[in-house]
Amino acid sequence: MTLFTSQSAAMFYDKLFSSLDFTLPRAATGRRGFPKEAIVCAFIVMKCEGFAQITDLMDYLDNNRLIAHYCGFNIMEPLPSYWTYDRCLRQLNNGALKSIMADLVRQQLESGATRKIVDASFIGLDSTPVMANTKQNNPKSFAKNKFSKENHPKSDPDCALGVHSASNQHNERRYEFYWGYKSHVLVDCISGLPLYELTTPGNIADSAVAAEILAAADQTISLKECAFLADKGYDAKSIYNTVKTVYEGEAFIPLNPRSTKASKTLPAGNPICAAGLAMHKDGKTTDNGRTRQKYCCPFRQSKTGVCPCNHKNWNNGKKNRGCTKYKTVPDDYRLSIDRSCLCFKRTYALRTECERYNSRFKSTGQERLWVRNGTSAANLNTLAHISALTVALAAVLHGSHSYRSAKQLRRSA
Repeated sequence: MTLFTSQSAAMFYDKLFSSLDFTLPRAATGRRGFPKEAIVCAFIVMKCEGFAQITDLMDYLDNNRLIAHYCGFNIMEPLPSYWTYDRCLRQLNNGALKSIMADLVRQQLESGATRKIVDASFIGLDSTPVMANTKQNNPKSFAKNKFSKENHPKSDPDCALGVHSASNQHNERRYEFYWGYKSHVLVDCISGLPLYELTTPGNIADSAVAAEILAAADQTISLKECAFLADKGYDAKSIYNTVKTVYEGEAFIPLNPRSTKASKTLPAGNPICAAGLAMHKDGKTTDNGRTRQKYCCPFRQSKTGVCPCNHKNWNNGKKNRGCTKYKTVPDDYRLSIDRSCLCFKRTYALRTECERYNSRFKSTGQERLWVRNGTSAANLNTLAHISALTVALAAVLHGSHSYRSAKQLRRSA
């Protein structure tokens, strides 16, 4: 058997599965079948090797029986078929996989001799699109209205229509539609390892599940006094207040312009009207939980003044004439953050670790799915994150510093 399996691969998976210890609930009655733990380990092999199809995993284990033995299979008997893997993936409880992931995160907290491997001092939240297995996502498909809500894919009833930004620049509006899901991942921005993940349909907004993800992650690792990093998709007042009040942390999120135009202002903060005149303050107004400063035309009560641009509100026949503008007073935490300071810029730069992890996540074969239901998609996403944590734990326990890459750990084996 060792003739078919390289020494480095055998040692790599020996270290990997010797560091992984978990049990899954079994049915009280019925045939025993293959151990669920062995099938989960086989899926971890699939993610470490970057296989996108079950058939590739079957061929790999059939030609490397020693690795199949490390997974927990009886190599003197036939290995699982395609339908065994597919059925287990559909019937596996995602909550059980999340428990395995949470246990791995806890072990990362205690595995370091002089320091903790994962930490919640700087955490970043981001989502990555996961394409469903449907012809609508094929760019070479000639199907009509591929991304119409009325043309839902029949092959995957659980997926939804999502939009993915193809550029991080604020002045570019490039985006792509897709049918599929989203993998929301909370990442430790220092170690680059996942702390919690959640799979949702593609039409769920990132900001809508942020509070749920933070609350679930706090059950595993304390998020108290954390620095929360996220892109402008999470620029919502509720997220700022949750980070500040619940976790006593600081939020590092850029402002989302939301299609607002930058108005010209004086150094004192007074806006300039369309005619180029400095507008005067005219009291404050409070509505919808916000306070706004009102500015009015400098000639609003003048009987002899003339509006240079002949504004439509100048000849309205009322006592107070001319245009008005409102400026939100920064009385909440979201608007009180100084995003131009060096501290904000340097801290927010750590968010690139989320992008690096998303790239490693896609390299496991999760960018496009082969399954066609939401349960299997969620389980595959969780298994991909479990494989990353397992590699990191095995690397640390065996004295290797390459805990981010499975390939580097294999070279050192």
